[in-house]
Amino acid sequence: MHRPKQALVALATTSLAALSLAGCGAKSGTAQSDGSGSGTLKVVATTTQVADFVRHIGKGHVDALQLIKPNASPHEYEPTPADLQAIGEAKLLFENGVGLEEEWLDKPVQAAGFSGRTVDTSAGVKLRQGHGEHEHGEHAEEHDDHSGDHSDEHHHDEQADDPHIWHNPRFAKIMCENIRKALIKADPAHKSDYQANFTAYAAQLDALDKDIAHKIGSLPEDSRKLVTNHDAFGYYIDRYHLTYVGAVIPDFSDQAELSGNQIDGLVKKIKAQKVKAVFGESSLPPKTTKAIARQAGVKVIAGDGSLYGDSLGPKGSAGDTYLKSERFNIKTIVDALK
Repeated sequence: MHRPKQALVALATTSLAALSLAGCGAKSGTAQSDGSGSGTLKVVATTTQVADFVRHIGKGHVDALQLIKPNASPHEYEPTPADLQAIGEAKLLFENGVGLEEEWLDKPVQAAGFSGRTVDTSAGVKLRQGHGEHEHGEHAEEHDDHSGDHSDEHHHDEQADDPHIWHNPRFAKIMCENIRKALIKADPAHKSDYQANFTAYAAQLDALDKDIAHKIGSLPEDSRKLVTNHDAFGYYIDRYHLTYVGAVIPDFSDQAELSGNQIDGLVKKIKAQKVKAVFGESSLPPKTTKAIARQAGVKVIAGDGSLYGDSLGPKGSAGDTYLKSERFNIKTIVDALK
């Protein structure tokens, strides 16, 4: 069970008090940073994916503190005094955007006295919408305009935008482009290095995109059906023309509650559409996923072999970088569905 929102607020308040007592004048700010060196540009990144992008583009010049831990949900966060201190010292704060951090980011930013610039890495990404349920149609189309000007159709109050934009490598490239621009603006002396780092990493993202498309294309069309732990792979499904059957938690957030009727309905869908496997996620408990697969009589990919959905893995794991996590995901998906 996840902690109720009131408990999270109380924990955050406790952390703020602890920081105040410790004294906000200390200047370390590197308790959870990547340790890339002293005298570098101090920044904070919210999620594991965004932090990885920042470290690649800012390599050699950026000291990036990552707020969300590996294999943890980015939909909730409990600040530590060290986190708050680093936020207060940072020149840039990189966020995923699309509402992913809206439940928890404002309080620590305000409490830390952050006076730098917040960078929304999602600017320019064409968003998909839904009530936590995958929808096909115009939102699946790619776009070439990276200006960040979203049309009104993406902002109806009654619908939510899907924040899991990084699962389309083309959108990860847009995120990296936003990071590159922000780093150059904050540290123009190293513009050529940031540009070179971006160019090299963008080429790897392009290669990843082609590789995933090729491997999905090798599957029989009637096998390209995905059931995951929660609705985190919509952009992936749109980009590579998979069929979304359902999710154990049918919502963009992994904090949603699951009803018995929803479980029964998903089991029926899996049987009716002859889905071959149900995929767990590394940041979520596998118990319900295993139970649904068992009821449906299909294989389950859970535990250590789970997909990297909301979070990258810890250092040394198969998914400790964005590129490694996506390569692991495609191998796991293809091996289970072929």
